[in-house]
Amino acid sequence: MTFDRPSEQQRWYAVDDDVMGGVSRSAFRVTDGEGHFHGEVSLENGGGFASVRREPNGFEPTLADAQGLALTVRGDGRTYQLRLKSTALGDASAYRVKFTPAQDAWETLHFSWDAFEAVRRGTVLSDAPAITPSEIHQLGFLIADRTSGAFCLQVKHIEPLR
Repeated sequence: MTFDRPSEQQRWYAVDDDVMGGVSRSAFRVTDGEGHFHGEVSLENGGGFASVRREPNGFEPTLADAQGLALTVRGDGRTYQLRLKSTALGDASAYRVKFTPAQDAWETLHFSWDAFEAVRRGTVLSDAPAITPSEIHQLGFLIADRTSGAFCLQVKHIEPLR
C-alpha cells in the first residue's frame, strides 16, 4: 500500500479514547506520497490513546500468501502499534506489534506474523489463534504510550513480506 493517491485518505478513520470519556484526538492525512497519523494524546478523564483504522478489505496486493508486513516509517520518538483486525478474533480484539521508529530517517521495519500478539483492550490473549493472513480485514495504527502531547507517525509504504 502506498500513499500516492489522495483518495486513500478517505479510507482511514479515527477511533480515539472519546469512546471511553477521554479527549485525545487523531486523524490520518495523505499528502505528498505519505500517510500521516497525527494528533494529540491526553490523559484527562481516564483517556490515553488515539488510533486510526483503514476501512476493511481492499488490500492490494493480497495478504493471503504473505509471511508478514513491512512498514516504511519515520517517527517522533514515541512508540506506536500496528494493529490488525481478523475474523478469527472478536470485534474488540486485534493482533498488535509495537514499534518505535527512527526520528531522523525513514526506516523499513519487517514484522513476521509471529511477531504479533492478540490483545483485547490492552490485555494479551494467551489462548488466541495464530494469525491467518487471509482472515485479516482491517489494519490501523494506535498510540497508547501513557504520555500526553502531540504525535506524528509518517508512513510511506505498508507491504506484504514474501
